[in-house]
Amino acid sequence: MAVTYELIKRCSKTGARAGRLHTPHGSFDTPIFMPVGTQATVKAITPDELKDMGAGIILSNTYHLYLRPGHELVAEAGGLHKFMNWDRGILTDSGGFQVFSLGPLRKITEEGVTFRSHIDGSKHFLSPEKATEIQMALGSDIIMAFDECVSYPADHDYVRKSTERTSRWAQRCKEAHTRTDDQALFGIVQGGMYKDLRTLSAQELVALDLPGYAVGGLSVGEPKALMYEMLEHTIPLLPEGKPRYLMGVGTPDCLVEGVLHGVDMFDCVFPTRVARNGTVMTRSGRLVVKNAEYARDFRPLDETCGCYACRNFSRAYIRHLFKTNEILGLRLTTIHNLHFLLNFMREMRTAILEDNFVDFRQEFLAQYKAR
Repeated sequence: MAVTYELIKRCSKTGARAGRLHTPHGSFDTPIFMPVGTQATVKAITPDELKDMGAGIILSNTYHLYLRPGHELVAEAGGLHKFMNWDRGILTDSGGFQVFSLGPLRKITEEGVTFRSHIDGSKHFLSPEKATEIQMALGSDIIMAFDECVSYPADHDYVRKSTERTSRWAQRCKEAHTRTDDQALFGIVQGGMYKDLRTLSAQELVALDLPGYAVGGLSVGEPKALMYEMLEHTIPLLPEGKPRYLMGVGTPDCLVEGVLHGVDMFDCVFPTRVARNGTVMTRSGRLVVKNAEYARDFRPLDETCGCYACRNFSRAYIRHLFKTNEILGLRLTTIHNLHFLLNFMREMRTAILEDNFVDFRQEFLAQYKAR
């Protein structure tokens, strides 16, 4: 297989595990957070800065790259790695989440989804075969099967039909995927907030014997307790010797709980998106540096952080940058948030290796104020 998972240590008291994922563009330790580079760039950050933070893999988006600049152009440039000058791992999602979030601009059938571009209103059709073709042209290390991400709440009958269709689409993606020598296809477990449908989805996808599996359709507006309940039910249904990926989760409290249940990979636009609005992550919770209370606060964003922003600049200075609309401000907060999360994942991995993850989790949650 192009991508393989190596289990190194399992926590003796929880489902948490430390491992290593091997890809055609290098190996990286898990659990891992993947910075999101939707349009072939992680906003406000250079590839070298990402490497300095220890990022081993990033995520790009099939839907957006299909519309602009087009997967044919990316292929002509030598593939996504060369196009964006990133020589480490890349995962591309299938575009399903973006298409289905278009609401009335799309129509779902068994064959695929007809939708109108959010850019210019032009009409397009995306099927399992087309999504796979695009991702093969992009040349990412890990590609995702085309699925339907069901909104919350949704009734059981609709979710059942959607889940069954997602399984059929995954089979079609596998049949269409021919670039197996340097690319791995991951399936996506759906099923909404229904345990019986999560079980059905996991069983049907595991039967396809794919290189890895994601859990989708969570963090879509449901209470966190319900998301954790679905994770607790779903993760044990997935193969132990293959990577497990929880899609769209990126706040520290959710990352801790995901790792607790045995998740290896995470992604989310949250850290970079809120950074551009002046919000940073700290060990005690979120800090909105634009607020007036930080006008004369000459401490770093987080006194326990060793990122470039925290080593060199104060809250007062970064607040000044935001109030004057200077680009450096959002660059510094983005650097901090990504560094914070990547380092946070390394700390959890160390705790698992030392078999004290339970204590780590308790100590973190005791000081972290979720908002």
